Amino acid sequence: MYNSAIDLKEFYGTLQGKVVQRILRQHVRSFWPDVQGQRMIGLGYTTPYLRPFLGEAAQLVALMPMQQGAVFWPPEGDGFVAICDEGEMPIESNSVDRLLIMHTLDSADAMEAVLQEAWRILSGQGRLLLIVPNRSGIWARMDNTPFGHGAPYSLGQIRQALKEHMFVPERSERALFFPPASSRLVLTTAGAWEKVGSALFNAFGGVNLVEASKQLYAGTMVGAIAAAKARKRFVPAPKPVASNRGE
Repeated sequence: MYNSAIDLKEFYGTLQGKVVQRILRQHVRSFWPDVQGQRMIGLGYTTPYLRPFLGEAAQLVALMPMQQGAVFWPPEGDGFVAICDEGEMPIESNSVDRLLIMHTLDSADAMEAVLQEAWRILSGQGRLLLIVPNRSGIWARMDNTPFGHGAPYSLGQIRQALKEHMFVPERSERALFFPPASSRLVLTTAGAWEKVGSALFNAFGGVNLVEASKQLYAGTMVGAIAAAKARKRFVPAPKPVASNRGE
């Protein structure tokens, strides 16, 4: 089961995981080509996708849910990881410019809690990027990768959930069109699979990537929401005594 930070770290250390990481990094960068001077937060297991923004974002933090656990990251630095309750993120209201969410929305209840908090912490010009398994894709039907565990979503379901939580869906893409196999032949041709799949079989991509902006109304609920919730403190992921360099 891919339900812990250690399991996810091991997956991204495999050849298959590295190919997935390379492909999805390209998509994340296409959504956010420039984060200079911005505050960026990752919720879930997002460190493989935050690394390209190290040294670029003004502030970078990886929040990992308590039930998932955490691993120290980056191994060569002081550490930017903290453990939190995803429904009570220790972040000030209206303070985040970019919020990446991945490997944490494993149920409808989780989606509800996370989107409420996402709306609270994002600034008025902030952007949210969700990466979730696609209900129509083969990756959601195979349990040999993290994308085969938890709840998959269709684009329609994600857009509806975002609208219900005062977000405006802005842009969506699909990715991971190559089969979820560990065969070296499949993995070395993954780039070709992505090009053909996105052009001809877009509905069957393994993951949905959806970017959304915060919808603002006169007299918003931000103050009331912030006052009603008691903020929880960061619980930093401990730094190991010795650690090999890597993702």
